[in-house]
Amino acid sequence: MSVAFIVYVVVIVVPYLRRKPAPVGDPDDFEWHFFVPCRDEQAVIGETVRYLRATFRRAHVWVVDDDSEDRTARVVRALWRRNGGYDQNLHLVARTRPEARTGKGDALNAAYRALNEWLGSKKPRALDEWLDPGKPRADVVVVVVDADGRPAPNCLEVCAAGHLFGDEQIGAVQLDVRMSNVRTRPPGRTWLSRAFGLKLAQLQDLEFRTAIAAIQTSRGFTGTISMGGNGQFTRLAALDSIAGDERQPWRGSLLEDFELGVHLLTAGWRTGFTPDSHVAQEGLYSLRRFLVQRTRWGQGTMQCSRYLRRIWDSPHVSTLGAAEMMYYLAQPWMQLLGSLLYPVPFILLLVGTAGDPGQVWAWFSGGAWILFVIYGSFGLLPFIVWGPIYQLKCLRSKNIFRGIGMGLLYAAYIYTFYITSWRALLRLVRGRNGWAKTRRNTETTAGVKVALDS
Repeated sequence: MSVAFIVYVVVIVVPYLRRKPAPVGDPDDFEWHFFVPCRDEQAVIGETVRYLRATFRRAHVWVVDDDSEDRTARVVRALWRRNGGYDQNLHLVARTRPEARTGKGDALNAAYRALNEWLGSKKPRALDEWLDPGKPRADVVVVVVDADGRPAPNCLEVCAAGHLFGDEQIGAVQLDVRMSNVRTRPPGRTWLSRAFGLKLAQLQDLEFRTAIAAIQTSRGFTGTISMGGNGQFTRLAALDSIAGDERQPWRGSLLEDFELGVHLLTAGWRTGFTPDSHVAQEGLYSLRRFLVQRTRWGQGTMQCSRYLRRIWDSPHVSTLGAAEMMYYLAQPWMQLLGSLLYPVPFILLLVGTAGDPGQVWAWFSGGAWILFVIYGSFGLLPFIVWGPIYQLKCLRSKNIFRGIGMGLLYAAYIYTFYITSWRALLRLVRGRNGWAKTRRNTETTAGVKVALDS
């Protein structure tokens, strides 16, 4: 397993390092609609809406209030009425229970239906509007942004490029993801807690900007680029093609972004990824919140295993592409297997040492130590390599020793996924498939009360 993973890392590193920036396009060729799903987001939604409306003035912003228990909806309504007028490009989709609070996918489906109703009810207000009734649905793009998301100002022109939405076969595009708080030390009682929180946010930035970006770049060759939950761009026509009679392009998985990509690819659409622009989001400072988030992602990946047959049988997905997607879906299961297999040699060593320490020492000093070096190298090198790459390519720093240190920390960071895979399996077995919201860093200081999944 370790040898196969090393080969995989080498294969994805090369195209990632060799990639060059691509030409941009004209954003005026498309109509843009931002979907912002919110559940108890009063701490961040105001600044996000202000940023989107100021940066992308011609775009529409659809805030989905998923029956929040705080002032999320009131914040959006206040922005809608700003300066005594009404913002025609800001829309609030208010959901109520029992339909609400059932998952991010359901909230996005509500925004999709609201957008369709709005497009159907538009009335021309001037003569020239009769001549130009609006963009065709293939040129209307839906952008999913987290409540704390900050898409880069150039994202629309980058996504409008000829190799992305300029290509009619491209149904969706995923932006690179970055953490916005990698230089902001979190509040905390002790120096150690503040340092730990900051380093955790930096490791999330490293993960998305190097390892995940490299995986997405390599998927361009297999035709299996997947979508993310933040910075996800999708043609309205592509959503229409998979929505079905229920008008639900997003389905019930906890990993609704990857699930969306599966349906688009198997329906014949192509997907794209670009690191030429990005969306910034807040990295988590709390290990507990981080584990909740990754448990949800792991459980969502396990749920998507039900699409293995659909992927394998699809005429639109190549054999290599199907193998890549199956490898991705197998990862949480492989982590479960690995957590059982990898400790076995050490357990046997401890048992042997307890029985005959002298014999074990003679075996170790006689050359067996080489096995431990190989074992450790194969287990760590595929993760350590991303530290220097992050330091050189992303931070533009030549401090190789700091890069190696980040790589070692990243290796330890990755091993938390063994914990989250077991947590995900337990939730799956117990039938706990509800969507567990990850609290924002700012919610502690803002006094927002949010249930945290145990």
